[in-house]
Amino acid sequence: MTLIGGFVAQRTGDRRHLVLGFAAGLMLGVVVFDLLPEALRQAPGEVHGVPQALLMFAAGFLAIHVVERAVAIHRGHEGEYAEHTHGHHHAQGHHHAQGRQGIGLSAALALVGHSVMDGFAIGAAFQAGTTVGTVVAIAVVAHDFADGFNTYTITRLYGNNRRRALTLLAADAIAPVSGAAITLAFTIPEHLLGLYLGFFSGFLLYLATSDILPEAHSPHPSRNTLLCTLAGVGFMWLVIGFAN
Repeated sequence: MTLIGGFVAQRTGDRRHLVLGFAAGLMLGVVVFDLLPEALRQAPGEVHGVPQALLMFAAGFLAIHVVERAVAIHRGHEGEYAEHTHGHHHAQGHHHAQGRQGIGLSAALALVGHSVMDGFAIGAAFQAGTTVGTVVAIAVVAHDFADGFNTYTITRLYGNNRRRALTLLAADAIAPVSGAAITLAFTIPEHLLGLYLGFFSGFLLYLATSDILPEAHSPHPSRNTLLCTLAGVGFMWLVIGFAN
């Protein structure tokens, strides 16, 4: 299902704005209906009246914001050196492109990490019972379509080539199987897992709202893109609802 999701993302053509709108909706749905509630369950402790998972959520959002602003500042400063040689200007542009690609890779790798945890969920559920394990596995399979879709879309959106996007898509497809296998040996403490999920939630929410949605709406009328975003959120609501 992960590979199918990535395949669908590749075949978008001139409907890229609709795909980005749908991907943003999927990401919003994953954060609000899946990641944050799970993070709060697994890391319920508070620091100065605020749940630790929400503090990590804010940290994840601000961390990617700082990285993106650093890239934007670097790009803005390029104009100050227009009188320099073309080779120097080309090097500045190259560094900016590398920074953008790195953001895409970080987001995709975070999605791969999330898929590994999906595999953990499957393994733990089967330890609790065959019926529970089967239900969780079905939910993860449906969820992995969105993961594959987002992994390929985000990687390409940030300037990475098709080969790199396909490599990360393959890693995302293998990740749940690896996660399920790892549970045979050990499990990650719930508290640490909750903190990671909170941080990852902030990371994804920033990308969805600050990068992907503006990119989706900029070159086309917003109505159809907005409908695709709502469809993405609704799809994840259905998936998580059936899982629970």
